[in-house]
Amino acid sequence: MKNVYKFLYILSIVLIICFVIIILIDYSNYDTFNNSVPFYACIIERGVEFIGPSIIIFIIGIFLKKKYRN
Repeated sequence: MKNVYKFLYILSIVLIICFVIIILIDYSNYDTFNNSVPFYACIIERGVEFIGPSIIIFIIGIFLKKKYRN
């Protein structure tokens, strides 16, 4: 149970890597003439999907690390 925070750190990093990969895929498929939404809106949407949970999981990992250190 003491190593749960390490798993959460790794999960947070995986979510960030997935964010970068999905943004690159979205960028390669993005067409400025056919899309009415600017590309930065796609980045914000993916950030909410991946970076938000990544930050929450990372913070939970920090709290668990402090809890098991004592």
